[in-house]
Order: sequence, then C-alpha cells, then structure tokens
Amino acid sequence: MTDSSAVSALLDRIQPPEGEGREIPDAATRETIGRAPVQTVADLDDAIARAKAAQPGWEALGHERRSELLLAAADAIDANAEALAHLLSREQGKPLNGPNARFELGACSAWLRTNATTVLEPQVLVDDENLHAELVYKAAGVVGAIGPWNWPLMITIWQIGPALRMGDTVVVKPSEYTPLSVLAMLSVMNEVLPPDVLIGVSGDREIGARLSAHPDIAKVMFTGSTATGRKIVEASAGNLARLTLEMGGNDAGIVLPGTDPAAIAEDLFWGAFINTGQTCAAMKRLYVHDSVYDEVVDALAGIAASVPMGNGLDEANVLGPLQNKPQFDIVSRLVEDAKARGARIVTGGEAAPELGELFYRPTIVADIPNDAALVQEEQFGPALPIIRYTDVDEAFAQANAVDVGLGASVWSSDPEAARDAATRMQSGTVWINSHGGLHPMVPFGGVKSSGYGLEFGVEGLKSVSVTQVVSGPGRKG
Repeated sequence: MTDSSAVSALLDRIQPPEGEGREIPDAATRETIGRAPVQTVADLDDAIARAKAAQPGWEALGHERRSELLLAAADAIDANAEALAHLLSREQGKPLNGPNARFELGACSAWLRTNATTVLEPQVLVDDENLHAELVYKAAGVVGAIGPWNWPLMITIWQIGPALRMGDTVVVKPSEYTPLSVLAMLSVMNEVLPPDVLIGVSGDREIGARLSAHPDIAKVMFTGSTATGRKIVEASAGNLARLTLEMGGNDAGIVLPGTDPAAIAEDLFWGAFINTGQTCAAMKRLYVHDSVYDEVVDALAGIAASVPMGNGLDEANVLGPLQNKPQFDIVSRLVEDAKARGARIVTGGEAAPELGELFYRPTIVADIPNDAALVQEEQFGPALPIIRYTDVDEAFAQANAVDVGLGASVWSSDPEAARDAATRMQSGTVWINSHGGLHPMVPFGGVKSSGYGLEFGVEGLKSVSVTQVVSGPGRKG
C-alpha cells in the first residue's frame, strides 16, 4: 500500500461511523484528517469493568509469556511504523525526519522491548537462621493512562509498557488534540494482545476526571500540565489510586565560563527546539556567562535561521507548527511581552503565516531580564530566552528559583567542573553538555511542582506494582 492508503487503513480501524465523532485537523494545513470517537463516562465505566475482568488472567500468564506478547506488540508497531509516523506527523505537526515522528515510533518499540525484557527480582530483606523475608512486586490492578499531545505515542508507551509487563491492564485516555495516532497504535498492539488488556477511550476532560477518580483504578499515570496534575491528585483522594505525575517544566541550562560555544551550539539548539520546543524536558531558558555570551547567541541564531521549517510530510523539514491554537497564542504572547520589555529579538520573533496558521519562526531572544514572563513561564514552543550572567552563584540561584524542576543542564569544557555544578541544580535530571536525552533504563521524574514518581527501567516497573512482604522461617527452620 502507499503511505496514504496505509494511513487510511489505520483510520478505518478506529473511526466511528460516518457522520459521528469529532473532526481532527492536520496541524500544518488545518484540513480534516479523520474523525475521533467521542465516548462517554458510561463508555469509560464499561472499559474499566472489562479491563478489571481481564486483569487476573493477564497477570496469571506470568512474566515470560507477557514479555513474549509485548515483544510481539513491538514487532507490530515496527511493521506499521511508517503509516503511524505519517498519521502522527499530520495530527501532531512534527516532521517525519529529525528527532520527530519516525524517531518517536522508533522510541516506542525500543521502550516496549526494554519493558518486556527488564527483570524485577524480589528483594531479600533478611536471610539468617531465624528469618527469611522478601519484598516482592505484584500487579497493581487496572492502570489509567492519561497522555499529552506533544509526544502522544512515545509517552503512551512509557505509561502502558511497564504496566502491561507487570500484569496490570490499562485504560488509555489520549489527549483530545491527538487521539487518532494513539488509538491507531493501540489497535496495532491489540492485534497480538489478549482482549481487554489494553483499551483506549477517546473523549473530553470529563473522561480524564472520571478515570482519575474511578474506584476500580489502582494507579494513574499522567503526563501534562501542573494544573491538571493537581486536579488528578484531588480526584484520586477518593479511590487512593497510586500516582505517577510528570508535569510542567521550565528547564534551565547554564553555560559555564570558558566553554567553547562552537562545540556545544548544535546540542544546545536541539536541547531547546526538539519537537519545535514542545517537549516537557526541553531547555526553556539558557543562562550564559558574559565571557561567551555573544558567541553563544550568534551560534544559536545562525542555526535557528537555517533550520528548515514547514509541513512535516516534506522530507526536508525538521521543525513544524505549534500543535494547537492555544499553544500558539501562549508563545506569541510571551515573545511580544519580551519585546515590550526591551529584549533583543536576534532571529524570528514572529509568526510564519506563509507556512500555515500555527507556524512560528524559531526565535532567539537575547538581553532579556530574568524576571521576564518568557523566562519565568514555560513557553512550550520555538522561542528561547538567553540570560546573561557574570556571577555563577547568581546564575544557579536564578535557575533554581522557579517552582518546577523536571530537567536541567550544565555546559562546560571542563568535565569535572560540570559534574560538580550539576549537583547544584534542583531538578529530577541534570544533563552535562546535552539536554533532554532519555534512556529506557535510566529513571526519569521531576521534583517540586513538576510532579513525583519515577518512570523507566526497574524503578518504572516498581511504580506500577504493589509490594508484598513474604516472611517465613530462616535456614534453621
């Protein structure tokens, strides 16, 4: 099949009957891609009941068999990766190439394979003549997975992969902005998974609120805004669901004195502009020492001005539009505020209407005060403020002053100085001479208002489990 016919075949699996559902626009062209189901709270209740009924049998299959099925699901994703990438590119806006749609599909299967093959052994607590005690990890039950629109497929896999591996069943609520690609991926996975182990429910915020509060939900996995995360915490008080919350970030990068701007410029740029800046752990503000400030600004501006932006289906492009109008408006407002405060727009600083309604040019903002809204608020788009500093201690104080702490980075030509500096950052992850890179075996999570709980690797498996202590006679017994 051609790419378009393969995408159409995926859509045929998930679209409601003609005349029903909600139209989903192409992020770049605003043309209708397809129709997403609009399901109700009653539909969600039914899905949770089915997932609850399926969970004991899924857990009883054992780790080895579940791992085999997850590896088969990863194979199914790989077999449909190109069609899924095209659908994702249209719905989310990210280009096919660069660290974008095809990259995201590759990450989906890679993470799923790691989940399938990671071993979580019981922890021996005491083993002596009198007592043998172990801490074991068991399935939690039904997991509710509430995903975002920026990396909708990859983050959904981060949520459902560990849960399925541990014997949980999962009900997925995709973002209202990007339901088609998520539902399509779930349909591909369900070709090999048993019935009702993995169920998608597409709807509005009412669905998310009910999912968080439902008495049969044992665990909620959420990635999104801090404001929504707080509502999930409140909603889960009734059912005491365990929570993993990956919420807003305003990641800072600090370039230390003596750093070679040319050596770090490319990595700095992509640390900030990956997915056109629409990434939770992207670098949102950059503090640069006065001794290298002008060189860093010029290097980043040169890259920003030359990186191709446009429709994601064009193989040449690596930056796309903002995914939705509210996010476009946030970026526009923050950049206009920076202009009003006298900041220098080095490149960009305006929409690109010739490319489409939601395109905003890659923007480098220099000579901006630290208290500007573009620095203090998460822009979640293609605009990077660069703050000049002279005192290193002050730079760390400013970087740490916000109420979020997802990721951060330090940049230096001196590895020892960079490692010492990294420990001063108040964030769940600190990268050295890079920003935003993740590995399926390295735990990831935030501090402060960026949330709590860890994902990935062994810690990620623990997060979707419940613990049980098994205590019995020791060697003498």
